[in-house]
Amino acid sequence: MEFSDVLQQRRSIRAFSDTPVSEEVIDALLTQALESPSWSNTQPYKVAVARGAQVDTLRQALSERFARVSTLQRAPAWKKLAAAVRGGVLPDGDFKPILKYPSDLQPRRVATGHGLYNLLGIERGDHAARDAQMARNFSFFDAPVALFIFAHKGLGAYSALDAGIFLQSLMLAATDQGLGTCAQGALALWRSPVAAEFDIPADYQLLCGVSLGYPADDVVNSYRPERRSLADLKVPSR
Repeated sequence: MEFSDVLQQRRSIRAFSDTPVSEEVIDALLTQALESPSWSNTQPYKVAVARGAQVDTLRQALSERFARVSTLQRAPAWKKLAAAVRGGVLPDGDFKPILKYPSDLQPRRVATGHGLYNLLGIERGDHAARDAQMARNFSFFDAPVALFIFAHKGLGAYSALDAGIFLQSLMLAATDQGLGTCAQGALALWRSPVAAEFDIPADYQLLCGVSLGYPADDVVNSYRPERRSLADLKVPSR
């Protein structure tokens, strides 16, 4: 594709077909993404690639945790405390993807959520349908491949910056090959299931996950939230 076409066609895919993605294709995409720039060429990131039986194991483990914590949110305080003591239910990730959004960013978040749910016909008060759609994150939207992106904690924010550049390169490379991706902060909620499957160096923190595969023919994949105007993006001169 022309580069401008790749930029325009990349979007978050939330429904994948069951068409497998070979290890050779995945390695080719990762090799392309390794051309990304980084701080003093430190390349402070690692990637765990789950496919086959391994991706199914993680799909089940993360989905079960989400289901349990969703139930826990509606439980009495003493049950929440008991679950925290027992462990294995509450998130144990390196970062907290669930944040209170700043007031100037919240409107774009809300508009994106409304647009997606409206497309799917999910009413604002339909909490069961909203929970079910959220749960799709942890089944990787049925993708045959899940990638987990780790950033070295030694460079702080700059490791995350470099990992983000690498991630963008990876997603654009996938788009160019007819594949789809969805970068998901939600997949960083639990580190322990991923650590049970991969030998992750201690200095690397789980930043996010990425679902990867061939897009399914589903209306959800047509969704593209509105982008900011150039005037809103640029900082005015004094």
